[in-house]
Amino acid sequence: MLAKLCLLFGLALAIDAGAAVDHYTIDPNHTYPSFKAPHTAGISFWRGKFDRSSGTVTLDRAAKTGSMEITIDTTSIDFGLEKMNAHAKSEEFFDVEKFPTAIYQGTRIEFDGDTPVAVHGTLTLHGVTRPVDLKIASFKCIMHPVFKRELCGADASAEIDRTDFGMGRGIPDAIPTGKVGIEIQVEAIKDAPSS
Repeated sequence: MLAKLCLLFGLALAIDAGAAVDHYTIDPNHTYPSFKAPHTAGISFWRGKFDRSSGTVTLDRAAKTGSMEITIDTTSIDFGLEKMNAHAKSEEFFDVEKFPTAIYQGTRIEFDGDTPVAVHGTLTLHGVTRPVDLKIASFKCIMHPVFKRELCGADASAEIDRTDFGMGRGIPDAIPTGKVGIEIQVEAIKDAPSS
């Protein structure tokens, strides 16, 4: 009887281990949400990025799903031109004094086989929350050479209409569309086991 109980206990542990969810913390030094948007009647595109972000990712490889949350510091917007940065931070656009962060909450990660290919979730920007899905163009994990823990990286993208978030300045008079392309270059390292 004792042997049977030990066997059942061992099987339960094996099943639990197989169903473990992996938790990762985003590396802020290698994660840069960026975007491109039409400028002056769409004759060119302005490209910018946010220099500060943080967040977490969970992956349940057995269930082929997961979740993520990225918090973006909107005050860290960077076009490479200080005059444009100041304009973007103003009340006419991001209004960073009132809305200093934007948050993407991915409630479900979609897999194709063993590889994440999309994230379904919501973006809260300028005080407005809307559904936004990300497409994952590439995903790769390696062993971190220093920390000896799994390091995963991905390139994800989406397209939003900024008018959906109450940011319609210049549309349609100066700019023909509110469509903005979003790219997220992200790296995240697996959390250390709890002691």
